Amino acid sequence: MRFKNILGFKGRILRIYGSMIDLIVVFLIMVMLITLGVALFSVLVDLYDALRNLRHEIAIQTLVESILSVFVLIELFRSFTDYLEFHRLRLRVISEVAIVFVLRDVFIGLYSHSLEWRDILALSLLIAVLVGTRVASLFFPPPQE
Repeated sequence: MRFKNILGFKGRILRIYGSMIDLIVVFLIMVMLITLGVALFSVLVDLYDALRNLRHEIAIQTLVESILSVFVLIELFRSFTDYLEFHRLRLRVISEVAIVFVLRDVFIGLYSHSLEWRDILALSLLIAVLVGTRVASLFFPPPQE
C-alpha cells in the first residue's frame, strides 16, 4: 500500500483513506462488469434484430453503435483496473479511452451520413491532439517512486 511508511495517527488515517478508495474502485469495477454484461446482451439483441431486418438500415446502424459502445466500455473498464493496480490514472490509458470514444462518434456519424465537413475537421483535430498526447505519454513517462 502506498501509505505504509507514514507512522502514527496520520498514517492510520491515510491507510483508511487508501483502503476506502480501493473499495470504491472495486465497487465501480463490479458496476462496470454488470454494465458490460448488459451491453453485450444488448448487442446480441441488436444482432438478432439486424439479422431479422436486413433491409432496414436503422437496425444495422443500431448494431454498429452498440458494438462501438461496448469497445468504449472495455476501454473504460481497463482504466479502472489500471487504477486499482497502479493507484494512479495513466495518461496513456486515459488518452486511449478518449481516442476510442471520439472514433466511435466519428464512425457513427460517417455511417449515418450526418457529419458535415466542419464536424469531420474538428473531430480529426481532436483525434490528432489525443494521439499526440498518447505519444507524448510514451516519451515522457512519470518518474518512478
